[in-house]
Amino acid sequence: MSRLGRRANETLIEMALSADGEECNGPETISTAGSEIPSSSEGLNSTETTLLIPEHQVSGRKYNLFLKRRLRIDKRHQSKDSIFFRDGVRRIDFVLSYVDDLNKEWEKKLERRKEFESNLQKAGLELETEDKKESEDGKIFFVKIHAPWEVLITYAEVLNIKVPIRENDIPPMVENPLDCVLFPLRLPEKVMHPEPDYFTAPFSKDKQELYLINDESTFFSPSMRNRIVNYILTRCPYGTEEGKKKFGIKRLLNNGTYTAAYPLHDCQYWKKASDPNCDSERYTLYMEWARFLRFYKEQPLDLIRKYYGEKIGIYFAWLGFYTEMLFLAAVVGLICFLYGLFTMDENMSSKEICDPAIGGEIIMCPLCDRDCEYWRLNTTCESSQYSHLFDNVATLFFAIFMGIWVTLFLEFWKRRQARLKYEWDLVDFEEEQQQLQLRPEYEAKCTQKKKNPVTQEMEPYLPLTSQAVRFCISGATVLFWVSLIIASMIAVIVYRLAVYAAFASLMENTQTLQPISGLLTPQLATSVTASCLNFVIIMVLNFFYERIAIWITDMEIPRTHMEYENRLTMKMFLFQFVNYYSSCFYVAFFKGKFVGYPGAYTYMFNRWRNEECDPAGCLIELTTQLTIVMAGKQIWGNIQEAIVPWICNWWGRRKARNNPENLYSRWEQDHDLQTFGALGLFYEYLEMVIQFGFITLFVASFPLAPLLALMNNILEIRVDSWKLTTQFRRPVAAKAHSIGVWQEILNGMAILSVVTNAFIVAFTSDMIPRLVYYYAYSESEDSPMSGYINNSLSVFQISDFPLRNEPKENPENFVICRYRDYRYPPDHERKYLHTMQFWHILAAKLAFIIIMEHVVFIVKFFVAWMIPDVPADVKAKIKREKYLTQKILHEYELEKLKERLCQGDKRTTEKEFIATEGRMELSRAM
Repeated sequence: MSRLGRRANETLIEMALSADGEECNGPETISTAGSEIPSSSEGLNSTETTLLIPEHQVSGRKYNLFLKRRLRIDKRHQSKDSIFFRDGVRRIDFVLSYVDDLNKEWEKKLERRKEFESNLQKAGLELETEDKKESEDGKIFFVKIHAPWEVLITYAEVLNIKVPIRENDIPPMVENPLDCVLFPLRLPEKVMHPEPDYFTAPFSKDKQELYLINDESTFFSPSMRNRIVNYILTRCPYGTEEGKKKFGIKRLLNNGTYTAAYPLHDCQYWKKASDPNCDSERYTLYMEWARFLRFYKEQPLDLIRKYYGEKIGIYFAWLGFYTEMLFLAAVVGLICFLYGLFTMDENMSSKEICDPAIGGEIIMCPLCDRDCEYWRLNTTCESSQYSHLFDNVATLFFAIFMGIWVTLFLEFWKRRQARLKYEWDLVDFEEEQQQLQLRPEYEAKCTQKKKNPVTQEMEPYLPLTSQAVRFCISGATVLFWVSLIIASMIAVIVYRLAVYAAFASLMENTQTLQPISGLLTPQLATSVTASCLNFVIIMVLNFFYERIAIWITDMEIPRTHMEYENRLTMKMFLFQFVNYYSSCFYVAFFKGKFVGYPGAYTYMFNRWRNEECDPAGCLIELTTQLTIVMAGKQIWGNIQEAIVPWICNWWGRRKARNNPENLYSRWEQDHDLQTFGALGLFYEYLEMVIQFGFITLFVASFPLAPLLALMNNILEIRVDSWKLTTQFRRPVAAKAHSIGVWQEILNGMAILSVVTNAFIVAFTSDMIPRLVYYYAYSESEDSPMSGYINNSLSVFQISDFPLRNEPKENPENFVICRYRDYRYPPDHERKYLHTMQFWHILAAKLAFIIIMEHVVFIVKFFVAWMIPDVPADVKAKIKREKYLTQKILHEYELEKLKERLCQGDKRTTEKEFIATEGRMELSRAM
């Protein structure tokens, strides 16, 4: 167990021991701990309630504030929208709720609550209970929790919380000359920077005079306070059951002892709090950040961090930066798309396909056995024209550009993240301190203990055999679900093969579809319906796997919270990667590649003939697949994130409007909101990383993908902020100095994207075959690309069809048909074998992949090497702050030693004084 963890446990034990023999430090609670009959029913008036706090226990600044508020607060006129106890002095840091249902578990739950609340009091917290008669529905009890100063300073030291010691004297950055242009995008300074900038140091109870403590009631922000209280709640015991010690609010929520546990929002989001001591930060966030009409404004990241904590702040910082970088990719992608649009009429391939004298005279072999008929090439005229929008020279440029863009995005994000780490006091924040120590579930389930070789302390551990069994079960479960995805993808492929003939027959025989038969070809109809079916399957599998992944991660019993999140992240990402991208990989790299040729087709399961690509290529089908899955996921995600919570909270909002403020309390309003769980941010990151994969792995097939992502993300930022501010309870603040394991996932996808886009350009698009024809096989100097379509189609003699493949009818008595491949004609001695042109094209494709990958990788690594991860000015500020902080601390120690010298013990103190001065000189020299 870490040093911090041991100190936390010792603190809880020491407080519990001290509480057994004397009253807890701080004001006495109004209600009896653990009692089911709250003090509100005891008939105390406002004066009596206030006088329950002994004056000798309230000191200094806190006592002055107490006297002022006591004079002006009257319980009978106090708004229940208040975030303070009934005395109007003590702030509500956390709320627990429960329903007093008289079922068979009632007595057991009652005992658990009494024990738990008693232990919370022993740990120094103060409780106040609201009777169910006071609640709007008359069923719910609310236990309000306040952390007094003594508890806050104790656990601030345990949690290594940094607090101000001096105002920052480092001059601000030089103003950007573009600030005047960007002024419309700016927010007011008070919103962007709600607090002055300070030099900070970890809090220590022994050095309180060192810190800038102007007011004990506001020194620790509400997010810090709820983080401290949550730390105590997750580790507070509530008894022994079945011979095992039970503790933690999470277990009590799971077994129904409590129905909810949450910190309070500071006000209603649509209006400011009536209490002038409340900052109304929620209202500010809603007005300046969470409304869609503010979509063009910058985000108030410092205020987000102050209100919600660093973990949520870093997510919105990353999402905002990602959206800003998407703007450049979207502009370049749009230019590439417009290039394809403006050059559509100049495309020689589509001209030849659409020409009745060329494409109209080319008879193509049937696309399915027996039921399909011979067809003319010019029936695919429209699809070949649309294919040019995405399959042109700009495709290659955009694929290379996106490979470099990804590197720029990741490198510049590292710099942005380093700046945030400095500004948010996270420079010395270690990953191990992020969750501080063992998960309470790990400590509860691991009954065996062993000595830690580093700390020499006994700590719980999971035996190696148990770990191995759990990992085997977990691995087998993940493998089963991945196999299920692959099986579902094969089922969709079978669907495509099975229904193609039906679509071909339907469109040929249905007169109403004839006008659009040129646009809606059997290939396109099959591709669109298969993509929609695949999207539905993806959503269904996601729904079930999310619950399975959480269950198997819980079963593994990870040691720390960070380990838990990393394991769950890898499981979920692996599943989502296969689930969302498998169909795109199939269309990009497998469809039309293993077809065979007429008379010798290849079959899946010896029954269904493999699909062929359109004569214009498979790229348009990949574009269709990508558009449907990507756009469908984004639309469905926004429905889930915005509409579903809004519907769930509709009833609660209706009650809030129909009841006067003094009957619908702040804790009841928040109780009616949705819960933003511990994995709330996990799903937000997962959604964005999957989107990141769409715009990088397959972007060569769809240059408009970054534009779609940009529009979605502009909406996503406001939807996420709106639901967090208006539809969810306030999350418990948590620290994080980076986006965690997602950074490594993004790095891996960035490297993979170079490979996939190189293969898409080489094997899925028609660029390489056209270039080979242009430089090696063209016969016309005036129009080098004329004759390309005829050159890319091989000849098959219909009489060579076996009975299995031969169409039932041949009304026009065709003798030959054409198919897409490079094979010798039937009258050649190497009949139906690949020509030399096929091997030349294959060699060119492989050479292109090698060259493109090496060029992009060299540029990527050079750019990454050129851009330092930490900006130079940030490095200088970090050094300056460390130097000044050390200097302040050393000067403080010198003052203390001087005082001790004056009091006696001169010999020992003089040596300490000399050593401290020497340390200061060494620090200055460094």
